[in-house]
Amino acid sequence: MRITRTAVPLLSLIALAGACTPADPVPRTEAPRVAMQVTGAGATFPYPVYTRWFSRFGDETGIRINYQSVGSGAGVRALAAGRVAFAATDIPLSASDRELLRDRQVRQVPLIVGGAAVSYHLPSVDRQLRLDGTVLADIYLGRIARWNDPRLLALNPDITLPAEPIRVVTRADSSGTSWILTEYLSRLSPAWASGPGRSPYPAWPVGSRMRGNEGVAAEVKATPFSLGVVEVVYAMQTRLPVARIRNHAGAWVTPQTGGLRAAATAMLSSIEDTVEFATSISDAPGELSYPIASLSWLVVPRIAGDARQTDATTRFVRWALEQGEADALSLGYAPLPDPMRQTLLRAWRDAPR
Repeated sequence: MRITRTAVPLLSLIALAGACTPADPVPRTEAPRVAMQVTGAGATFPYPVYTRWFSRFGDETGIRINYQSVGSGAGVRALAAGRVAFAATDIPLSASDRELLRDRQVRQVPLIVGGAAVSYHLPSVDRQLRLDGTVLADIYLGRIARWNDPRLLALNPDITLPAEPIRVVTRADSSGTSWILTEYLSRLSPAWASGPGRSPYPAWPVGSRMRGNEGVAAEVKATPFSLGVVEVVYAMQTRLPVARIRNHAGAWVTPQTGGLRAAATAMLSSIEDTVEFATSISDAPGELSYPIASLSWLVVPRIAGDARQTDATTRFVRWALEQGEADALSLGYAPLPDPMRQTLLRAWRDAPR
């Protein structure tokens, strides 16, 4: 999967001017008034769709949102310090996060479903690579160090893999994408679970470290025989191939929107919290489910230094839930399953304006 401005004729202008009277002025198109500025920070995972949403929302409402794509952990810390009006994270808030944010009385709301894609750069290989969770874990543990390792050959009998070392690329910052990957690896690999484990900032046993999804994607793109995990939109934007992953049902799937939405839908019955949906959807059951999938949340305080900013953020949440689906689909994200979206709309329609 690899994965103008038109000039108005002069005669038309003259005719228009002659037809207008003081009571019938020439219409003017004005830029939307900027009602206020709001700042948020956090995950790089949803940055492409957030950028589009913030632009549309600003054009419609005059509320301009400045979003800093600094990583999930940094976003939560910025919110706790009062530097931003909201945070974005791909990690369900932990007990320590909630303690850090205790004075803000935060709510988290999922807005999209995304997928972590295993991207790679294999010159002269034009067939799509296949991987499973245990093999991927052993690549990141350094136990599988070359592309022609027997376990990789067994998963890919129709591909001639080179004897080159696997150049692993990892994240250098606290990252929701890293948490999504390590959550998945911990479910599939006892060795990973008992070693680095689930973490937004794991102690990577191997690999070169880059900041952000942008950095990892660029490094894989530039480095032959490399492998790295990025949010799927970044793989699409850099035209990197992505691997098929064997899911919980044994099917080989890629991080397309259908597989991402299927993962969220399959997990709905097991999610006890139906206000924040603050849980992992990794390794979901079902033939169609992509296994390295996650919800992505906005974290919004009930108590803020500037109530107008919190009200504006709440207004954006409702807008995204009601109007964001088409943009998410066009960029390769999956919209929330409809039962989840309707539950959230009921909860946030009642939120203070």
